[in-house]
Amino acid sequence: MDLMKARDIAVTAVKAASRLCEQVADRAGGPGTVAKDDRSPVTVADFGSQAAVIYQLREAFPDIPVVGEEDATALRKAENSEIRDRVVSHACEILPQLTESEVLDAIDYGTHEGGPRGTFWTLDPIDGTKGFLRGDQYAVALGLITDGQVVFGVLGCPRLARAGSQDTAGKGTLLVTGDGGGAMESDLETGDSAAVGVTSIQDPSEASFCESVESAHSAHSVSAKIADALGVTAEPYRIDSQCKYAAIARGDASIYLRMPTRADYEEKIWDHAAGAVIVERAGGKVSDIHGKPLDFSLGRTLRNNKGVVATNGLLHDQVIAAIQSVLSQEPEVA
Repeated sequence: MDLMKARDIAVTAVKAASRLCEQVADRAGGPGTVAKDDRSPVTVADFGSQAAVIYQLREAFPDIPVVGEEDATALRKAENSEIRDRVVSHACEILPQLTESEVLDAIDYGTHEGGPRGTFWTLDPIDGTKGFLRGDQYAVALGLITDGQVVFGVLGCPRLARAGSQDTAGKGTLLVTGDGGGAMESDLETGDSAAVGVTSIQDPSEASFCESVESAHSAHSVSAKIADALGVTAEPYRIDSQCKYAAIARGDASIYLRMPTRADYEEKIWDHAAGAVIVERAGGKVSDIHGKPLDFSLGRTLRNNKGVVATNGLLHDQVIAAIQSVLSQEPEVA
């Protein structure tokens, strides 16, 4: 497989999906949602983004399967015909050659089960749907996995200003792993790019935490105790989606904690593959809350891991030690 070609196609697909998502947000009528079995919302943009990305991946690499978050079951129901028509319409604005059948089939192609052997893509068409609905941050996250290892990742963050930009509204940014290592950030509109890297902070009291906006996604009260144990005094930097990984990779924050909210929860691989590899290539470190590497070889979830910790690398051991100390008093989380 030509990895440079694969990365170029992945970047093109994520950019297209990012444009689609912002088009949906800008149109009258709102994003339109249906509810999944777990009651989490799925928008027209989630479906359209998945269709746009997977169609382009299949055109270039027809034999590589996709582990995607969504499927088209709900869209095929008669009662969701209005949302289905909007999904198709938005997908066709980005890729005019698509038919309704091709849009739905592309969405449904993301049902691969993953596993320890072979190569597959993993896609979160909108990571941070609730953030998207609020008008806040979200990401289009795409990773390539071979034999259980994440080969490269692409994060499209349409509402995140580039690092160091004075434009706080942002024109959107994209982060991607570099050719021979490292990580790059580029403007979603102009393509202007530069290398990014994690902070060089070694004293945790000088560090800032990055965590989920939604308390349902991470145990904020436990995170506060960990911050206290480390001597961190800065207010948490709360941001939706895998934009948290972008924040660590480019030095906006030094520590990202995703503490389990319940003991039986299994993280999904599409929620972490792209962001984790970008942080690692930017010089950071990613593990679960016990210091174990994230294991992407077990199917659609990280079932052998608990929670996620991403740091600049220099602080990682201290953060893990503080977590273990706090967890000894919070056994129901561990």
